[in-house]
Amino acid sequence: MDLDAYRKCELCPRRCQVNRAAGQEGQCGETAVCRIAHAGVHLGEEPCFSGRRGSGTIFFSGCSGRCFFCQNYQISLQHTGNDCDPAALFALAMGLVREGVHNLNFVTPDHFWPHVRQLCCDLRKAGVEIPFLYNCSGYQLPALVPAVAEGMEIFMPDFKFAEPALAATCMSAADYPQIALEALQCMVRARGFLEPWDESGTVTARRGVLVRHLVLPGHVANSLAVLRLLNRTFGKTLPLSVMSQYRPTPAGRGRGSFGRLLKPDEYNEVCDLICALGFERVYIQELADTTAFMPDFSAATPFAGNKP
Repeated sequence: MDLDAYRKCELCPRRCQVNRAAGQEGQCGETAVCRIAHAGVHLGEEPCFSGRRGSGTIFFSGCSGRCFFCQNYQISLQHTGNDCDPAALFALAMGLVREGVHNLNFVTPDHFWPHVRQLCCDLRKAGVEIPFLYNCSGYQLPALVPAVAEGMEIFMPDFKFAEPALAATCMSAADYPQIALEALQCMVRARGFLEPWDESGTVTARRGVLVRHLVLPGHVANSLAVLRLLNRTFGKTLPLSVMSQYRPTPAGRGRGSFGRLLKPDEYNEVCDLICALGFERVYIQELADTTAFMPDFSAATPFAGNKP
């Protein structure tokens, strides 16, 4: 396992340059010891990824984004997870492949990219043919995207913020909009838009890009700006998943609208603009008070919706 990239870490736009190989923690909160919070068949991704047999998700501990409202805060901020050497990581991935998943879905993998790159190479050598999916915050180094694309068929980045001030408030990174847009442009150049596009999931995706956006309560203007920016840059055929599933987390308490659920009129306003801009490939969520896919990583089965 080549640890060179960890010795002066610049795997994310924060470029903290710490020696994670020597046990120092980067701004992601992790050393060079790969840590996994959960690996399992996930039925709650978009239908184009979950299909009938599920997406083989591997959740990495830590995150370079560190948004205080993160729905996966137990792993991104509290660092739930267990050490996992390359052999164990390979065994986890192969176990998911044997369960018949449609893809292997690497969730917040950027700060462990050397491990993921090695895993992808080993899996291909072992004859694994299903697509590999890079499920990330969108806060990616654009220069690193071509190398990632050599190992990944599918990119599923978030595009969280178009407003620098909101990005600064939520993740201390006012440069998020610029960097996320540049990285997304690199992803689209490398892999194109998601294909095939079968909204029902009868035929699952094989390659390409789908962008996720979570609508934040009290910040509809940010979502509208995101949609306009993406439409202006990529056009109406860019595949999108616009999510209503925000749930208040412990860190959201006392932070105004972040301490409440999204209101129907807020999500409806966002959906109205989706229609007005003419986006053609969009997943829209039903707005509900509860969700079976808000994770609890302290449980053996983090996603209640995955239970039989």
